[in-house]
Amino acid sequence: MVVREQVAALRARLGADVFQKVAGDEGPSRRERIHDAPGPRWFAEDRPIRRVHGDASMFVGGLRALLLQSLHPLAMAGVAGHSGYRGDPWGRLARTSYFLASTTFGPDAEARETIERIKSVHAVVRGTAPDGRPYSAGDPHLLEWVHVAEIDSFLRAHQRYGSRPLDQAERDGYVADTARVARELGVLDPPETEAALAERLERFRPELEGTAEARSAARFLLLHPPLALAARAPYALLAAAAVGLLPRWARLPLRLPYLPLAEATVVRGAGTAITAGIRWVMSP
Repeated sequence: MVVREQVAALRARLGADVFQKVAGDEGPSRRERIHDAPGPRWFAEDRPIRRVHGDASMFVGGLRALLLQSLHPLAMAGVAGHSGYRGDPWGRLARTSYFLASTTFGPDAEARETIERIKSVHAVVRGTAPDGRPYSAGDPHLLEWVHVAEIDSFLRAHQRYGSRPLDQAERDGYVADTARVARELGVLDPPETEAALAERLERFRPELEGTAEARSAARFLLLHPPLALAARAPYALLAAAAVGLLPRWARLPLRLPYLPLAEATVVRGAGTAITAGIRWVMSP
């Protein structure tokens, strides 16, 4: 009984630590507004978006998404110039997790308020990339890139490390669910099936490159995260799992290794273990 209580206390403490990192200081109040407030939701409880966005595999998918998104020079210029990801990476993570939670699980009013807040921020994020091209965070084309890179990452991570991978109909349903959110943000024609998502990513490839800013961001995310020493080993497993899910064409521009044998065995096993551990400490 004593050992069981000690394990339960450890689980609760670790879960609280992970939640604080992901959701920030406002996490508990936001969680209450999202999950406990009455009102209609955008997605029913049985929709695929709820299964994917509520799973621990999102930790791997989110890191993969950041690496993949950095390959678009204009999107990366906006991140480098305005997001403050180096000075406040946990704040950026909390804002992203709040956006995903409110639009996936929250009542209509909370979801719409979040969307409008993001659009107001996008309206003032503009500038000139190092190559001289102007960019705007509200540009529907850039919004589409960020969306498809993100959704592809979440879906692939879930299929590899999720507790209940989706069948084909559910994967198409997930892409269609996320298209609803993308339209609200300003994406004009988001893909609505897994095949359309793959085609849209392929269409973006000529625009992608490994800029100095993208490689610097990858080094920061993978090698120099602002974490306590005790958290570095688990994070390294997440990072390896995220890199292992990147397509080969995305790794060379970021100077990331491609080790198919190790990734099919050691990395996959480590990714499965770390997501299972996160799922354990975060579950009720």
